[in-house]
Amino acid sequence: MFRKILYPTDFSDVSKIALNYLRQLKESGAEEILVLHVIDKKDLQFSYLYLFDESSADGNVEQKLKADAERELDEIEGKLKDWGFRVSSSVKLGVPIKEILNAEQNKDISIIVIGSHGKSNVEEMLLGSVSENIIRKCKKPVLVVKR
Repeated sequence: MFRKILYPTDFSDVSKIALNYLRQLKESGAEEILVLHVIDKKDLQFSYLYLFDESSADGNVEQKLKADAERELDEIEGKLKDWGFRVSSSVKLGVPIKEILNAEQNKDISIIVIGSHGKSNVEEMLLGSVSENIIRKCKKPVLVVKR
């Protein structure tokens, strides 16, 4: 039924909870997972303030964020492969909802599994902005995992 899963992650606690739901989908016949992390363009300029001090002003923030994300993705990939999935992953720089929609439309996705809130969302919100937009705009089924 859900052969190929898109799993967008921001590495938040709730996205890690969503990861465990993927294992259950394996038992239902899922075969392949595309893990996607999007470095949000609008947050990139602010990341500079947190990642580098004045002595490293020539550092490339985008490269550092991408390298950090790839390390996290390697861990996730290893776990998913241990569970028997075929896995591919990618790190994109852009607007999260646009990159997720692009993957949904161009990668023959059966279902999207996503956490309800990202790292930056206020706990009291019903849904995070990315997950809410995915529900509204995606054509494929969406499984939103809450805290």
